Amino acid sequence: MDKIENVTVIKKANVYFDGKVTSRTVLFEDGSKKTLGIILPGEYEFGTSEKERMEILAGEVKVQLPGNAKWVTFKAGKSFEVPADSKFKISTDAVTDYLCSYLKD
Repeated sequence: MDKIENVTVIKKANVYFDGKVTSRTVLFEDGSKKTLGIILPGEYEFGTSEKERMEILAGEVKVQLPGNAKWVTFKAGKSFEVPADSKFKISTDAVTDYLCSYLKD
């Protein structure tokens, strides 16, 4: 998906880790939402309240998913899912562009 149409974009940015991770919320007519964001180099830990699918649009990340000690690499064009009510770690050495979808079970 190169283009998102017929949506509402929330102008206020979601800013985490002193601006090293930012995103904008995109709301769809069916009530679903996604965020488009940028991750600057570093290692971060996030908590989820909903199930999420994170698609890497540009760059590369290493991810430590809940309950897993191993770090897994995801490059542009790949995605991973994180369960609701959990935590995961993400690390990158370069600016990374992502799309996060919030999934209903």
